Amino acid sequence: MHSAHGPRIAVVGAGLGGLALARVLQLHGRSVTVFESEASAGARPQGGSLDIHAATGQIALRAAGLLDRFRALARPDGQEWRVLDPVTATAVPFPGPVHDEDSPEIDRGQLRGLFLESLDEGTVRWGCAVAGATPLGEGSWRLLLDDGTTEDADLVVGADGAWSRIRPALSDATPGYTGVTFIETGFDDCDTRHPALARLVGNGTLLAAADSKALLAQRNGNGHIRVYIAFRAPHDWQVAAGLELDDTAAVRAHLLKMFDGWDESLLHLLRHHDGGFVNRPVFVLPVPHTWEHVPGITLLGDAAHLMPPVGLGANLAMLDGTDLAQALVTESSIDDAVRAYESLMLPRSAQAAQDCAEALDHLIPPTDS
Repeated sequence: MHSAHGPRIAVVGAGLGGLALARVLQLHGRSVTVFESEASAGARPQGGSLDIHAATGQIALRAAGLLDRFRALARPDGQEWRVLDPVTATAVPFPGPVHDEDSPEIDRGQLRGLFLESLDEGTVRWGCAVAGATPLGEGSWRLLLDDGTTEDADLVVGADGAWSRIRPALSDATPGYTGVTFIETGFDDCDTRHPALARLVGNGTLLAAADSKALLAQRNGNGHIRVYIAFRAPHDWQVAAGLELDDTAAVRAHLLKMFDGWDESLLHLLRHHDGGFVNRPVFVLPVPHTWEHVPGITLLGDAAHLMPPVGLGANLAMLDGTDLAQALVTESSIDDAVRAYESLMLPRSAQAAQDCAEALDHLIPPTDS
């Protein structure tokens, strides 16, 4: 890894935050390399629909010069929330998530594609899994790759998510289980194949919740509805239940028993989905998660502030990336830039993580509350 355009900047992870950082640096003529363990952009599904907030994610997209292209793809009608009584499936009052009124939806994969298309060819080094980073002195670092090779950099940015390989260089914090598990499934081509469900969900998100459990159905692009079954349980709940997670029929039977008494239109989400169930226990970093500044290395996004998935994480990751890029462009040294970025990001993310924890407890209340 070398740079003819200033310091060697290595971003670990080609998620939204790392790509936002790389895009803004390149807009300002700076060199950057992104190391990504996945083999290609399409190596795995990128997850569901994201609401991109005016005060966070859209600010980042504007800084990246991608706001107009985002607007062309986004679904403003996806902001709609429908909240139903679990037993009667009738609408109940619900203020919706507390964020900007201007928060159009976009599929995560589409948004990631916008960033990838905007980068110089070769910016992302696919299939380069990073095992860790070790200091070389005077603020420079050596990346250790899984294939045994190394790369040196003047700044390493850990943008590699919940189980970051870079975070241990700054912090010994590890994600802890919240007590809440989400199980994901979905419906393809639902307007044609499941028209009643499509009408029930509408253009945005459907929610029914009671007794520390919830069903959420979220409209995605291309006629797909993504479903999340949320409940409080031990991390290894399936072991106590005697289940194999790939035994779809057995998991379905267990969930139908858990949601016994709910309206049949909602149980359709459990009975008639496409494919199996994916277990997604919710992990978070401690709040606040802070570290003593270390020259030449920092974190952004989930690597820095993993929080419950209630609508802020992707927005904050992009804002982290653009804030760090702008600091690197405007400050006189890498160290000044990283200090300026961390002084902005750390308190902001601590407040956001607290807000998200409260939102998760409101959605799925602790069973002793």
